[in-house]
Amino acid sequence: MTHVALLRGINVGGKNTLPMKDLVKIFGDAGGTSVRTYIQSGNVIFEAPAGAPGIGDKVAAAITKRFGFRIPVILRTSQQLLKTIRNNPFLPAVADQRWLHVYFLADAPNAGAIAGLDPARSTPDVFHVRGQEIYLHLPNGMGRSKLTNAYFDSKLSTISTARNWATILKLSEMME
Repeated sequence: MTHVALLRGINVGGKNTLPMKDLVKIFGDAGGTSVRTYIQSGNVIFEAPAGAPGIGDKVAAAITKRFGFRIPVILRTSQQLLKTIRNNPFLPAVADQRWLHVYFLADAPNAGAIAGLDPARSTPDVFHVRGQEIYLHLPNGMGRSKLTNAYFDSKLSTISTARNWATILKLSEMME
């Protein structure tokens, strides 16, 4: 079964530097096969048995041991990523896909927490929570938005990592 691992916060702004060749080896040592990466920001595609038992935890532990920092590892199967693409509530209405992003959540948030999110927190930015994803339309860009990892993580009691729409489509293509 093909999986994608989405690691949060590596090789961003010179922090948590992790060479991709080392990351490939860590995934191989954790049980992944046919491991490959996409760009330098923690996107890893690999093969593993259904559910990839414990591979995310093994990878996170190996990174901590070898590099000294702990980072979240969020996994999705190819089928789950395709569902994420199909479920984007902003398509086809948003013509300029450069402003589309998705936060991938480690855990599904409860309805009460979702209801507590402020839809006007960062106007004109808009978001929709669907399952373990938060879809965003950020017409002024991610860097100007108040819809951050920290905001969603604290409000939804989970961990998230974001990817832009182009990266999501490329990862799906690579998983085929």
